[in-house]
Amino acid sequence: MAAAAAAVQPASSSRATPPFLRLRITQNPNLRIPTRAAAPRPSRARLRRCRLSHSPLTPAAPDHDADPADPLRVAFACGAPGGRVYSAIALADELHASLPGSRSLILGAPAPSLESTAAAAASYPFAPVPRCLPRAVLAAAVHLRRFDPHVLVATGGSASLPACLAALLLGLPFVIQDQDASPAPATRILAPLALRVFLAFNAPVRQLPKRKCAVYGNPVRMSIRKCRVSKAEALARFFPRAALLPEEEAQVVLVIGGAEGSPEMNVAVLNMYYEMLRTRKNRYIIWQTGTESFSEMESLVKGHRRLFLTPFLHELEIAYAAADVVVSRAGAMTCTEILVTGKPSILIPLPTVVDDHQTKNAYIMADVMGAKVITEDELDSSSLTSTIDEVFSDEQLMADMSQKAITASRPNSSTDIIRHICTLIGAPYPT
Repeated sequence: MAAAAAAVQPASSSRATPPFLRLRITQNPNLRIPTRAAAPRPSRARLRRCRLSHSPLTPAAPDHDADPADPLRVAFACGAPGGRVYSAIALADELHASLPGSRSLILGAPAPSLESTAAAAASYPFAPVPRCLPRAVLAAAVHLRRFDPHVLVATGGSASLPACLAALLLGLPFVIQDQDASPAPATRILAPLALRVFLAFNAPVRQLPKRKCAVYGNPVRMSIRKCRVSKAEALARFFPRAALLPEEEAQVVLVIGGAEGSPEMNVAVLNMYYEMLRTRKNRYIIWQTGTESFSEMESLVKGHRRLFLTPFLHELEIAYAAADVVVSRAGAMTCTEILVTGKPSILIPLPTVVDDHQTKNAYIMADVMGAKVITEDELDSSSLTSTIDEVFSDEQLMADMSQKAITASRPNSSTDIIRHICTLIGAPYPT
């Protein structure tokens, strides 16, 4: 690995673009990348000093000679699953809220993809990075060279590894934000070369260069962190007739199988929802099936006025506001959102992800807030129904889960990470 790193490390004495990059740029005039007028590049000199004159662990002093008119530019590399994408969006949102003149670019898999859709929904420019690694590194290098960011933030997913390799080729500093209880393989490979590795949990520190790590939790989208919609208002968005029932009597279950959907969860819910709604007159279900499973589920589900079926929740913050109990996979971002919103939860980890991250996430959630865990082997309509009923039947348990979740949450993670990044590259950040 050391030899590979040496092979791609840029020479400190020159910033000349390699010939193959110059050729590629001239042959691709139609790339959909935002451009800017040519201007002096004092910020680049600042970055070179940061890389060559400072330890990666020592924040660079702000460069008071830098052009104040040159906006801070940050590129974010991400990819499915959703936690990686929404971490990037959350950080970009925080950057623009704190530094309104800054600019962001999202790098991810070509459309149609979750990252391209999320970038468009958040109004950030998007640059496609193909999945084939050699082509991906070249495409990422072209995009980064054109956008000319001060730093690259990699949050995991298909675009992160090639974007970080391209950053090394270009002499661009990069940081990593890893969401899971166990670091991803790419994080382990790239951590020695990164300016900093931001982690959600303490456990991964022992598997990485300790002095490169900073544990801040996972960034959560501002729309979720700052949602102030009441339960009654949120419930009315999904069930207009729910206003006839007192708010405290409504029991709302939010089922989230992820953007792609979970066939196992969908089958379990399909086999229990109708009986649950028939026998519990105050129970409501908001069910996100995932885009791939929606058509099949819609064809099998009997319509019910207390069931809201959807392929994807575009206003997830409203769904959280309406929910009393969340039934979900145990992706890192969903777990973080559950903590921030203080929702009692039943987690069903997906066992097939790399390093079994979700199982580790789920049992950490069980430790810190008392979340219920159902393994996929245990999952069926009976176990799911009994666990939901168990939670709803114990008001003290629900209150304890909610309080412990809020206590364990880190709602300022996005702010802390962006402030730390600005300090590392010597960029001003409002106090």
